[in-house]
Amino acid sequence: MDLATLLGMIGAIGIVLVAILFGGSALIFINIPSLLIVLGGTMLVVMIKFTLQQFLGAFNVAARAFISKPVDSEELMAQIVNLSTIARKQGLLALENEQIDNRFLNDGIQMLVDGNDREVLSTVMHKDMQQTIDRHKWGAKVFSATGDVAPAMGMIGTLIGLVQMLSVMDDPKAIGPAMAVALLTTLYGAILANMIALPIADKLNLRKTEEGRVKSICIDGVLAIQAGQNPRIIESMLKAYLDPKKRNVEDSAPADSVAS
Repeated sequence: MDLATLLGMIGAIGIVLVAILFGGSALIFINIPSLLIVLGGTMLVVMIKFTLQQFLGAFNVAARAFISKPVDSEELMAQIVNLSTIARKQGLLALENEQIDNRFLNDGIQMLVDGNDREVLSTVMHKDMQQTIDRHKWGAKVFSATGDVAPAMGMIGTLIGLVQMLSVMDDPKAIGPAMAVALLTTLYGAILANMIALPIADKLNLRKTEEGRVKSICIDGVLAIQAGQNPRIIESMLKAYLDPKKRNVEDSAPADSVAS
C-alpha cells in the first residue's frame, strides 16, 4: 500500500469536508445536476479522446497507485548478485529452485534456466518492460485529460446555471437552484481535477519511471548472469542505477564471489 497516495488524497478531501461542515450543512453542497455535468460530462468527453480499452484500463493501472509498494532497488540488486554467485558456483540450473519474489526477474531467470540465448532474453524482457511502461503512460494520459476536461465542464455548468438564473429573474424561488448549479459545477470541476485526476496522473508517471528502472536492473542482471560475469562486476554495474549518494562501489562482495 502506497501510504503517500492514500494519506494525501484522504487528507486533502478531508480538509475540504471539514471546511464545508464548519460553514454549515453539507447537504447544500450536493447538487445532482452539477454532478451529472461534471462527472458524467467529463468521463464521456475523455472517452472521446481514447479507445474504450485505454479508458477502462487507466482505472486498473490507477489502482496500483494505491496498492503497489515501490520495489527496494538495493534489495533487488543484492538478490541478483546472490543469484549470479549461485550460477557461477553451481551452474545456471541451480537457479531453478531459487525463490524470487519479483515476477519480472523470476520470468527472466526461468528463461535463462531454459537455455534461451542472449538475443531472445533481451528481446522478450525489453518487450515486457515496454508494455508495462505503455500501460502507465496511457493511464497517466487518461487522468491528465480528465484533469484538463473537468474544469472546462465545470465552466460549462456554470454558464448553464447563469443562463437558467437570468431566465427566471422574475421568480426569486428559481434563482437559488440555478445559482447552485452555476457555482457547484465550478467547485466539482476543481476538486475532480486538482485533488484526484492530476495527482493520480503524476503518480502514474512516477510509477512509470520506477517500473522502467526496476525492470532495467532485472534485464541487465539476467543478461550479466547469462554472460557469466563476475558477481562483483555485476554489483558495481547495477549500482549505477542508484542515487549517487547511495552508491558505494567499495562495498565488499561475498567472499566466495571473487572467484574468477
